Amino acid sequence: HHGDHTPQEFFPTDKHKEIARQHGYGQLTKFGIQQQYELGQYMRRRYSYFLSVVYKRSEIYVQSTDCDQTLMSAQATLAGLYPPTQEHIWNPRILWQPIPVHTVPLSHDNLLYVPFSHCPKYNELLRETFATRDFQKQLKQYRDINNYTLPAWATQGIRTKLIKLSELLLQAEFGFHKQIQKSRLQGGLLLKTILKHMSDARKPSHHQKMIIYSAHATTIVALQMALHVFNGKLPPYSACHFFELYQEKNGQYTIEMYYRNNTLRDPHPLTLPGCSFRCPLERFTHLVSPYLPECQIYRYILAVLMHFLVVWLSLHITFSNFPF
Repeated sequence: HHGDHTPQEFFPTDKHKEIARQHGYGQLTKFGIQQQYELGQYMRRRYSYFLSVVYKRSEIYVQSTDCDQTLMSAQATLAGLYPPTQEHIWNPRILWQPIPVHTVPLSHDNLLYVPFSHCPKYNELLRETFATRDFQKQLKQYRDINNYTLPAWATQGIRTKLIKLSELLLQAEFGFHKQIQKSRLQGGLLLKTILKHMSDARKPSHHQKMIIYSAHATTIVALQMALHVFNGKLPPYSACHFFELYQEKNGQYTIEMYYRNNTLRDPHPLTLPGCSFRCPLERFTHLVSPYLPECQIYRYILAVLMHFLVVWLSLHITFSNFPF
């Protein structure tokens, strides 16, 4: 999850619009850059035994959503993770080196920029969720917030209410009602990709050691809801969910998960429900399989077969009417 950034939107009465216009909307602040740089330094310490000190293209791949704050966050994190050393220092006054960050346009992002609002089935599930009696009951306690102007609502109590409202909406977007179906359409896509990387890492020919995704609070929530490890709290800036693959002495592969949402303490170990903390990869995959998207190839093959069947029937009916 990216670092602290300038607002992307404002209330109509907000007095701080001009400040944000000067710095740009949705831009990483100095504090945000520091947060991400510190995350990179932490990752360097955590994986010093694993990652090469020198940046190697074959070892690491970084992908970001196509948003200024996530692209900038990825770059700041990499600056902390890979400070240039010795012969790789190209300017002694700038202890930084360029490292590629990959992205795709938001309109084509089917992995990180959740929720995927272009999905008709998901939109249908969301409408159902908002219409449930339980959601409407919980939403009622926040309706009075809409009547406040900025000076009036900018109190600690109202800010707390707004955070709670954001957390309720996150629950509604990725859970609350028909969570399995939502996960298949949202966080399950990223989870399936991560598991594919884990599976590929077991191959002797595989050299990639780390994949970093720089995305948003909604991305972390969608992923953690699919894993049933979401704590219900809005992820703070620079929050990071770690997946680590280990090969045990008996040759078995296991997954460990950690959630870093506080720079002052070690990451929280996360345990997948139904498994031990060190969860065997096969067991992990089996437990989350209901939350993964269904394989589309079978649907495609079926669609193609049905198409040919319809064409054949059409030809048969057409030609059978000719008096040959």
